[in-house]
Amino acid sequence: MHAGRSYTFLEFLRWTRRPLYALILLDLALVALYQLAGWHWLAVPWNVIFMLGTTVALIVGFKNTQTYNRLWEAQQVWASITSASRVWGAMTRDYVGIAELTRRLAYRHVAWLTVLRYQMRDSKAWETTQAAPNVEYRKHYEVPEKARALDMELNKYVAGPERARILGAGSRATEVLNLQGADLKQMLDAGQISTGAFAELQRVLRDLHDQQARSERLKNYPYPRQYAIINVIFVRILCVLLPLGMIDLFAPLDDVVGGAMVGHMVWLAVPLSVLVSWMYASLDQVGENSANPFEGGANDIPISQICVSLEMDLRQLLDERDVPVAPVSASPILL
Repeated sequence: MHAGRSYTFLEFLRWTRRPLYALILLDLALVALYQLAGWHWLAVPWNVIFMLGTTVALIVGFKNTQTYNRLWEAQQVWASITSASRVWGAMTRDYVGIAELTRRLAYRHVAWLTVLRYQMRDSKAWETTQAAPNVEYRKHYEVPEKARALDMELNKYVAGPERARILGAGSRATEVLNLQGADLKQMLDAGQISTGAFAELQRVLRDLHDQQARSERLKNYPYPRQYAIINVIFVRILCVLLPLGMIDLFAPLDDVVGGAMVGHMVWLAVPLSVLVSWMYASLDQVGENSANPFEGGANDIPISQICVSLEMDLRQLLDERDVPVAPVSASPILL
């Protein structure tokens, strides 16, 4: 997530420059064929391009709306996880009267947060982190889950046998919640917590299961590929035909201008069609890069930062005195 004022125009231009290069070459070639090779049949009536542009604008707008909704839902999910985590910490402190047991439940919850954020950073085939513009921009930030191994992180929160059980599970985050539930049942049977406290803590666990499932759905199910490919195809068709429609607009102006531009007005189709095509291509690129809110991109939900803050909150609830201060990032990109 970009936590600064804004991306600069030059940053955005560098990020989208590759389609821009292709558009410049394409438009120069088409106008040259019309003007220099005499292929006047290439001109397409502007009305056709106008109808196509309107259709593509609707499709691009639909995709960007849907991908933004995915991003917004991810924010809501992790806001709910934040709330439930703080409730869990307060309940374990107030309902469990034994400090050692409270600490175990709190630290295991941090382990769940750690496992879940690593799970969210797994790579999927449809994600865009390996696209050249994103690989290039990654020099501005670091993805914590790619820099440190999960087993080393878990070592800080759970014991060896329990850590091995979590790492060996098919769904690691679910396994941590199952361990929490089994531990609560043992405490209830041993008389260490009351029936009412057990019910309340189980209610929070159910909420955590639900939020985990919502987060996994956003991670494991992409923006529908059939809509994604339609968007790409239609934008590319528009980018090819747009300079031909611009030629249809500018060629008749040769009869009403004077001076050096006489006979050369069609060349104005190049900069204008490049500008409009770049706008459509950039909107498509932004939409595609907003569809996966946990992939490790610059616009992700900052789940790593959220988990660090929650760990600090839980450790403070335990009255620990050596709680580290969250490091201040030099980059405006938070993950």
